[in-house]
Amino acid sequence: MFASFIFLLFSGFPVAFILGGLGFFFAILGEILPIELESVADFTFMGFATDRIFSVASSYSLVPMAMFVFMGYMLEKSGVAERLLDSLATALRKIPGSLFLAIVVIGVILAASTGIIGASVVLLSTVALPAIVKHNFNIPLGLGSIAASGCLGILIPPSIMLIVIGDQLQLSIGDLFMAAIFPGILLSSLYSIYLITKTAFNHDLAPSLPQSEKSYLELLLSLLRSILPPGLLILSVLGSIFFGIASPSEASGIGALGATILALIEKKLDFNILKEVCLSTAKTAAFLYMLIFGAACFSVVLRGYGGDEIIEEGLRGLPFSNTGVLLFLLLTIFLLGFILDWMEIILIIAPLTVPVVIDFGFDPIWIAILIAMILQTSFLTPPVGAALFYIRSTSPPDIPSKHIYSGVLPFVLLQVVGVAIVWSFPEIATWLPEQTR
Repeated sequence: MFASFIFLLFSGFPVAFILGGLGFFFAILGEILPIELESVADFTFMGFATDRIFSVASSYSLVPMAMFVFMGYMLEKSGVAERLLDSLATALRKIPGSLFLAIVVIGVILAASTGIIGASVVLLSTVALPAIVKHNFNIPLGLGSIAASGCLGILIPPSIMLIVIGDQLQLSIGDLFMAAIFPGILLSSLYSIYLITKTAFNHDLAPSLPQSEKSYLELLLSLLRSILPPGLLILSVLGSIFFGIASPSEASGIGALGATILALIEKKLDFNILKEVCLSTAKTAAFLYMLIFGAACFSVVLRGYGGDEIIEEGLRGLPFSNTGVLLFLLLTIFLLGFILDWMEIILIIAPLTVPVVIDFGFDPIWIAILIAMILQTSFLTPPVGAALFYIRSTSPPDIPSKHIYSGVLPFVLLQVVGVAIVWSFPEIATWLPEQTR
């Protein structure tokens, strides 16, 4: 069954239909053939599959997904990124690599506003790349900072990936959001330290920006006007979850409403924009839900055939210690990230394998954060990292792909350092959720 999935994956057919189609095909096959369900007694394959889909459709943990997607698309239309880049780059102009640092800060803000990886990378590239070229900043270094900062949306809440991981592994979405904050800060800090250090020793990589004609007070007010609205929106969403004022579902509604009000204040909201945002949200949410339904059908039928027991026995039979098995799993997920989208990995691979290593006594929240960081690393790694294709699609044709690859490689190494730090000090991911319980 799993081999059929891998084979059909390269056919170019939509993954959601491959998963759902295989699930129902093998469910019907199970009805015809004299096969007994391994997981549930006195229950038919078709009944098992449809019951699981209904269970997923009625899951409250997936409710925030559509609202956070809406919030991200609405903030994209509000023009926040454009104003932030200009204000931050000007305010930080005395620091080496000021424009690159502004990109990292905006990447963090977009990650905490959208939760959509592709949208963050494309928006950052569209806004920042012309400024990099205009001010003669090093293009490969700029492309690397754009790709790495855009991929922070995988990790920093309200990450859509964390919502799906929480649903699949039966973990608290709020705990995952809290757990991802410090690792996200860690990675963005590593990026910033690297950029400051590299540009401080080589001024040709980041020439000084021209002196602004505005006074210090005017610059400060411009910066506050740019950063306060999205900052307050992010704090209201994450703060309401952290202090127990609202659940993630309620906080997502607050975020969607706040983003709409922000676009209205900025005079960026009209009927056409609202229609476009609603359609984009509906398409993205429908795509995600179709994948989740198809994966639910596929995985539950696979379990019915005893596939989960085979995988569990295979992992337990590896000639490694418990820590070695976890490392093997993370390496496998990293490699799969080159050929599979994160949705397939989280919906198919994770539910079948992660419970095994959780049984070894590892903290499930810590494992989930490590998986998110590993996938973020694979999305950055040349030559087939997903972020690189987003960058390529928005870059001028005269920028060669080798500039993208060479610019991203140092950030891949920084990702590995970040993963190693969180691996060595699990408290970075587990301390904050423990304080909220």
